[in-house]
Amino acid sequence: MEIGLVSCTKSKREQSSKPADLYMESAFFRKAREYVKSHHDSWYILSAKHHLLNPDGPNIEPYDETLSGAAIGRKREWSQTVYNQLQDRGILVDGNRLVFHAGRDYYDELLPLLEDTPVEIEAPTDSLQFGETLAWYNEQLES
Repeated sequence: MEIGLVSCTKSKREQSSKPADLYMESAFFRKAREYVKSHHDSWYILSAKHHLLNPDGPNIEPYDETLSGAAIGRKREWSQTVYNQLQDRGILVDGNRLVFHAGRDYYDELLPLLEDTPVEIEAPTDSLQFGETLAWYNEQLES
């Protein structure tokens, strides 16, 4: 099973919304959401505040929190919580592939925790700049 993990974004709707809709103000999130829904078996949102979010979960309020530029200790603590959530949901099993659609701030500290699990890891836009990432999604969605 292939599971897409999309990072939250700074731009959010101004009212309480389902996680899948809260970040729709962001061009990156709209493209990544469209891609993961059509290319992966399931997907989750990596939220700086709420950790691992089910996109169809209950409404959440807009918030102003990010892992970009956060201290390593904060990122490690956040990553441990996300790891525990992935484990609790039975995602870290043989045959699963985690595909990160996120900036490194949202997975650099998580990768070492995943090393001893049987899941495969992929980050297709890892080395791309923001504009290149949007172009990659456009290209993938057109084909």
